[in-house]
Amino acid sequence: MESGICQILPLVAPALKAIFERLPSFIVEGLEEIRLRRERPLAVRYHQEECFLNIRGEPVYTPSEAYMVSEEDILKTLQLISQGSLYAYEEELRQGFITLPGGHRVGLAGRAVLDGGVLKTMRDISSLNIRIARAVPGAARQLLPFILDFQEKRPYHTLLVSPPRAGKTTILRDLVRSLSYGLPALNFPGLSVGVVDERSELAACFQGVPQHDLGPRVDVLDCCPKAVGMVMLLRSMAPQVIATDEIGRSEDVAALWEMVNTGVSILATAHASCWEEMEQRPYLRELIEQRVFRRYVFLSRRKGPGTLEGVWDENKRLLRGVNVSV
Repeated sequence: MESGICQILPLVAPALKAIFERLPSFIVEGLEEIRLRRERPLAVRYHQEECFLNIRGEPVYTPSEAYMVSEEDILKTLQLISQGSLYAYEEELRQGFITLPGGHRVGLAGRAVLDGGVLKTMRDISSLNIRIARAVPGAARQLLPFILDFQEKRPYHTLLVSPPRAGKTTILRDLVRSLSYGLPALNFPGLSVGVVDERSELAACFQGVPQHDLGPRVDVLDCCPKAVGMVMLLRSMAPQVIATDEIGRSEDVAALWEMVNTGVSILATAHASCWEEMEQRPYLRELIEQRVFRRYVFLSRRKGPGTLEGVWDENKRLLRGVNVSV
């Protein structure tokens, strides 16, 4: 079995473990998500497909044929994930996810407990979404000639744009790794990279240790709001590059403006599928109009996650439009 599912098996209820141990290889090799919903059919997503699983680990396509996830399955899995103390994960519950060894993440849904209109914790958890982490070394290789300023020996300010689950975080992670190690084949030196990982996706830190290889010159600020973290890293770690995921709020844009003229290169991502969708979001439109980013990389799932749809410059001039699945 692949390492991803092997790392998950000890952390799920015994009945579920028995099912996953019987999964056919074509599901294991492409496994992306495991969906546990109380009193609902057990579901998985793999290779952009989705199916239910029966008690023998076989794919089925109607709910009546599938294994029904019990309350005991949910509770036992939570107990294993939290090492018997869910209260120790109160901060993670507020964020809505728990990071596991190996960089895998468990999304949570249930009854929200509010205090003064602010989410305090979560109770009566009824849904778990186990997302299998996969680093893809070399995923960003074909982008490098377009986003590196070889004269200044730094990357251009670059925004990776895609709909959800289209590979932008994977590509960003590989860009960070490549810049951190350096690129001898391109005569490009290794750079110091600061990563603001608000949702623990880029580095996937577990107990403070990044579970993904981001290279030897990376400093990670984990579970910190992007707007606060970018300024903190700039002042405390003097990075040459700052990377962060999913910008779009007013405070994110304000922090980016602080970065722009400091000599630090910015790598970031945003949710959208085209220029029009980005320009409908006021704060992203401001960045486009002010030409903050020098490169825009659009990705999709058309030929699988990470399909490169094109690279544009700040004047919306297409630099590359060849479709390549990475």
